[in-house]
Parts: sequence; structure tokens; C-alpha cells
Amino acid sequence: MLPSKTLTALQSWSSVGRWTFFGTLACVAVSVLFNALFFDDLGYEALRRSIISATVLPIALGLPLFCYMSMRIRGLAITNVRLGMVARTDSLTACLNRGAFTAKVSLLLSQRKPGSTGALLMIDADNFKAINDLFGHDAGDEALTIIARSIRAILRAGDLVGRMGGEEFGVYLPGVDQRGAEAIAERIRRSVNLAAFAPEGRQRPLSVSVGGAVFEGPASFTELFRIADQRLYGAKQAGRNRTTVAHFDDHPVIGIKRSA
Repeated sequence: MLPSKTLTALQSWSSVGRWTFFGTLACVAVSVLFNALFFDDLGYEALRRSIISATVLPIALGLPLFCYMSMRIRGLAITNVRLGMVARTDSLTACLNRGAFTAKVSLLLSQRKPGSTGALLMIDADNFKAINDLFGHDAGDEALTIIARSIRAILRAGDLVGRMGGEEFGVYLPGVDQRGAEAIAERIRRSVNLAAFAPEGRQRPLSVSVGGAVFEGPASFTELFRIADQRLYGAKQAGRNRTTVAHFDDHPVIGIKRSA
């Protein structure tokens, strides 16, 4: 199967070809019809020459004109797609930004079939302030890109990942149960642990804490976020570099003080 970017490129070039061909063809048809109607009384030879002229001139003028205009329209369409991606994407990590992630997950939750399952994970880098303080913000940015890449390496097609702000990421997992969500959360944690990060030539381990909320039935992003966020900071308080996933229906209303 061709990649989505390749398909988009082929479709856009196909659109240029269609506009050029059918636009020129329409001009030829109108021109020939006009000449046939208005110069019919000039005799066969004059009519023949006028129809030849009515065919050649629109092709000579219309073909490059429609091709040029189609290329310009294609360029504008590509620019609009790129601007849309920039507006939805975090520039550092290439994940969805908070607004785009929240909106997309909320839409998917509203379109779910009855009885379908899923999970929302919240992932936070451990001791991230220490990295910035010891090695500078450039190293902190590198650590975030490595963490984002480690998360994406674990996810399946159809999963979503977004940067929620700072060193916190969100992951939406459609179609998983409690066991599946716990397994993916643990794989993400281990993936980050194994990632190579060597600021100033010194190897430094990275770790994340993960909290999750699994649902089956009606659930809103706000409710899932609250549960996953509480579980995340529960994992922080329990020692960091660990995962904890709760089921939406079984989760008690608790208050947990945030810690870095």
C-alpha cells in the first residue's frame, strides 16, 4: 500500500492533469461550436479553416494557461495542508499539540460504538527539571524528542499521541482493555528507559511515570484525563519510573498532590 503522503501527491498531480485536459477541451468545444454556428454561411473551405483555427488556438493558449493555474491551485492546497499540520503539531516533538489532541480524542469518544473499549494514558518525564538545570534547555529539548520517539515506537496504527505541555504527553489507545492498556504503558516505560541519551557525552538514563484510565461505555475526555492524571501523580509519589492504570468505573474520587 502506498504511503498517505504519496497518495496525496498522486491525487494532486492527477487533479492538475484533469483540470488542464478538461478545461482545454471545454474551450475547444465552445470555440468550435461558436465558429460552426456563426461562419456556416461562408462556404465549406472557410468553415473548415475556421474550425481548425477554433481547435488549434484554444489548445495553444488554453493548455499552458490551465496547466499554470492548476499548478498554482495545487501549490496553495499544499500550503494550506502544511499550515494545518503546523497548527495541530508540536514543533519540537512532532506530536499533536494539546488542543489538537484533546479535540481529536473528544471526537473519537463521541463517535464510539456502544460497548467499545479504550484507554487514555498520561506520561510525564521524571526529574526533568534536573536535566535542564544540569545540562541546559537544549539537552532538555533533546530528551523530550527522544521520549516522544520512544513513545511512538510502541504505538499501533490508529493510536494518538500528543504533547500536553512541558514534559507531559497524552496517548489515546482505542480498542484496548485493562490488560492491554497496562501492557502498552509498561512497554512505553521500558522503551524510554532503553533510549540513548548522552548530554555532554555522558550517558544519562531517562524515565517516565505513566498513569492511565481504561473505559468501556460512555466517557468524556475530561473525566478520563482527571483519572489518568491522578494515577500519573500517584505513580510519581510511589517512586517514579512506574505505571499505574485504573478502570474508569472502579476509580474512586481521590485527591493527589502533584510532585515533579
